[in-house]
Amino acid sequence: MTFAGSPDRVEARLVPAAGFELETFRTSGLPRRPSVELARSLMRAGGAVRESRRILKRRRPDVVLGAGSFVAGPMVIAAASMRIPTALTEADAHLGLANRLAAPFAKRVFLSYELDGLGPPKYRVVGRPIPRTSRALPRAEARARVGLPSDGRVLGVFGARAGATSLNELAVDAWGKSGPTVLHISGERDWEALRGRADRADYHLLPTVEDFGAALSAVDLAVSRSGGTVWELAAAGLPAVLLPYPHATADHQTKNARHFERGGGAILVPESELETVPGIVETLLADETRLEEMSAAMKRLAREDAAETIAEELIQLAAAGR
Repeated sequence: MTFAGSPDRVEARLVPAAGFELETFRTSGLPRRPSVELARSLMRAGGAVRESRRILKRRRPDVVLGAGSFVAGPMVIAAASMRIPTALTEADAHLGLANRLAAPFAKRVFLSYELDGLGPPKYRVVGRPIPRTSRALPRAEARARVGLPSDGRVLGVFGARAGATSLNELAVDAWGKSGPTVLHISGERDWEALRGRADRADYHLLPTVEDFGAALSAVDLAVSRSGGTVWELAAAGLPAVLLPYPHATADHQTKNARHFERGGGAILVPESELETVPGIVETLLADETRLEEMSAAMKRLAREDAAETIAEELIQLAAAGR
């Protein structure tokens, strides 16, 4: 298996660190409005398709899977032009621009959520694959790994890898001086600014954590953004207060959060109502029955077999394309 992506994005670090080879080519997202930059982006995309064809000729894959970003589009288009079976994944409750452009070239599109007008056989709802490092662990083992007490309620605060400033500020203002035990993973960008403001021993502030599954399994309730992390929360059966990032494309984080709120596992709080979150958290942490009900709902919503389902379909596509 070989990965392909941009030399200046996160995959350039994460893929080699995971022990896989990475082929790189340069491309960029497409501006939504006509402009000089749009023309330049289209020229770069054309060059990326040519470079993708060279990579495919060198690697000769049986099937190509695009992960839904602007990097995936040129590779999927190139593969389709060479009659290599292709598929796409969509992580959010909205089909992104890159996937909308690439979908006509794909044999299969794997969706995380049901989307109106997109159904079988081409479109299949499978949930979102989660990494092994996010798999749930027994509570005692998880708390030992992240240095938390073995008993008592713990609140988890999870933003984004880069950071989620308003969520981070809310957490330290609400619980930095008093309140429940907190495991707060802030993201690297905001950590330095926050670290001196939570000055009690049971407020655990970390920039990142490699073993995210332990962090999820160690807490009783999460306050979180509602990007791809929602599927990791669900797999861990973790009740959540979800705060969608208000500037996400097509407001897809709100759509993601609504799915889990409708299913009974989460409470959606818009950015304009952040001040209500501490009261919601206090009420939930005091209500064991409600937390148990929400946990069971999250487990029902989880799609823990997403990765296996996608892998099996890719094998079938590859076999059919021979």
